[in-house]
Amino acid sequence: MSGDTTQHQNGHLERRGKGKRRAVMAVAHSFLVIAYHVLREKKPYEELGPDYFDRLDTERTQHYHVRCLEQLGFNVKLAPAHIA
Repeated sequence: MSGDTTQHQNGHLERRGKGKRRAVMAVAHSFLVIAYHVLREKKPYEELGPDYFDRLDTERTQHYHVRCLEQLGFNVKLAPAHIA
């Protein structure tokens, strides 16, 4: 599995806190879900990317990272970036 797949990221995140066996089962489950949807919809599989869940709920992702930095002792103030 390459490092730029959703399953790789899922396995990596699971392995950090739940143990390798659970991580393997989580990745296997995601493969079964993918196979189900591919067969049901009769469409080829499209990789969503490793940051799919971050893009799915950006507000929750921002809150998570702000909280992590605050726990490390930082004061965090978010301002929108100016895109040129």
